[in-house]
Amino acid sequence: MANRTHEGRIAIVTGAAQGIGREISLQLAARGAKLALVDLRKPVETAELIGNGAIAIQADISVDSGWAELAATVDKQLGEADIVVNNAGIYPNITIDELDLEAWRRTFAVNLDSHFYSAKHFVPRMRKKKWGRFVNLSSNSIGLPITGLSHYMAAKMGVIGFVRGLANDVAADGITVNAILPALTNTPGTSGVPEEFKKNIWEGQAIKRFAEPADIAGPILFLTSDDARFMTGQALVVDGGQYKIS
Repeated sequence: MANRTHEGRIAIVTGAAQGIGREISLQLAARGAKLALVDLRKPVETAELIGNGAIAIQADISVDSGWAELAATVDKQLGEADIVVNNAGIYPNITIDELDLEAWRRTFAVNLDSHFYSAKHFVPRMRKKKWGRFVNLSSNSIGLPITGLSHYMAAKMGVIGFVRGLANDVAADGITVNAILPALTNTPGTSGVPEEFKKNIWEGQAIKRFAEPADIAGPILFLTSDDARFMTGQALVVDGGQYKIS
């Protein structure tokens, strides 16, 4: 039986329909949390895997109205949230020659604006309890020589800046804010990545295998627990040793 480190907590996970988001949700539930599972399509399958204590919500997290509706639903059905994991993201590969303003802004809306909206809606709720956890997913790609991701890398660098700034604003309220920088992970979203590209990634890691969703969920369990109460404003790289410290 898993440790009940999150007993009594209410957690929101975006991008919960599959991949990393689903695994985060399952692991938090196993630790005792109640889950609000959020995605563009209602993540019913994830909710069914968890059973009691989980609700599936369809929402567009790239706009403020999506978060307003989400917050109202969570308040009504579960209570005021303690934990927000901003996992949802998009990563269209577009070189600068083809990148247009629409794609640029859409990438920022999903990958960065959503984190801002989550804070605006849930910091006040966490302040009431003097306890809260935000974990925002960035990406280790910001330190890698990958083409076609200038817009994505810019947004993911923005996540780190936002995390560090927000952590200063809310520390006195018992709220921590941290970022995770995962490696390319074995999910349905990466199923189309060529095997040669995957091999090149593994060769650059100290741990020679593809990252699995559980590898990313583990550190998030820590950051959303009381064990991480003195850790905030940090960017934790979880990529098997690919991102080199300089």
